Amino acid sequence: MKKSILITGVAGLLGSRMANWLLLNKPEYTIVGIDNLSGGYLENVPEGVSFYQNDISRDNISHLFEIFNIDYVYHFAAYAAEGLSPFIRQYNYTNNLVATANLINKCIEFDVKRLIFTSSMAVYGTGKPPFDENDQPSPIDPYGVAKYACEMDIKIAGDQHGLDWCIIRPHNVYGDNQNIWDRYRNVLGIWMFQKLNDQPFTIFGDGKQQRAFSYMDDCLLPLWIAATSENSSKQIINLGGTIETSIIDAAEILSKIVGGAEIQFLEARHEVKYAFPTFKKSEELLDYKDTTLLEEGLNKMWQWAKKQPKRPRQEWLSYELEKGLYQFWK
Repeated sequence: MKKSILITGVAGLLGSRMANWLLLNKPEYTIVGIDNLSGGYLENVPEGVSFYQNDISRDNISHLFEIFNIDYVYHFAAYAAEGLSPFIRQYNYTNNLVATANLINKCIEFDVKRLIFTSSMAVYGTGKPPFDENDQPSPIDPYGVAKYACEMDIKIAGDQHGLDWCIIRPHNVYGDNQNIWDRYRNVLGIWMFQKLNDQPFTIFGDGKQQRAFSYMDDCLLPLWIAATSENSSKQIINLGGTIETSIIDAAEILSKIVGGAEIQFLEARHEVKYAFPTFKKSEELLDYKDTTLLEEGLNKMWQWAKKQPKRPRQEWLSYELEKGLYQFWK
């Protein structure tokens, strides 16, 4: 039986782009994709993927492991709305922690070779940047808590059940196939949506927050190495951009690319001010190369964004908790 690779969140940015890379570069594998299409789009799923619309937080996906000879599992599915997570706690933990626990069970039961889990910079919280993989995580929001809990559960599965794993902590990944229609996440995509709809770029607080932005194309080969190299077995690795950029500087770079944009400052959110990581480990273990400057990557993504269909913006009509909700989300 032909060997297979399972990708959760295959209709999103990371999942769809990784699936396409595997189809082009690793034709010896069958690519199996799962997505509940709550934040991704079916049009993103490459032709050639065996696609299943399932929600791994509640659906039994044993049949996929029984049908396909799955070697590696890339777990990209998540709702990565960090700032929104305090107001949708149950949804956050269900879609991030419960879903991951269900997938871990299947990986153990069916003896997959390795689980590759994309965690988040959010686990570091208000640590001292640049964040290093050896730093003690201290998340400040439910999204970061969920991701850190997933990491710990994966480690336990490795110790107790022999599950092999690699935990990747990507940061601010952007590129073609990103969901630019979600108003709660992906700041670069939010700005592109705003420009396409004749709205100003919005910035929370003073815009001096610092982040390291990561172009998706630079992360694809490293993600393959994360699955297959002995050196990345049971390792936690930061993955992504090596240059920190302020939010206001990023907005000004994109403004030039799109032909100008008004910038509107909104009330500050509860968030980490300075969040950027070390990158030596990704270079040594995953052969990561930060080859795409932010201006170049944004220009490529903007060319893609201009060709996208006019989709409605994804918005929450009600929240689990409205006390303390920011004015701009009411």
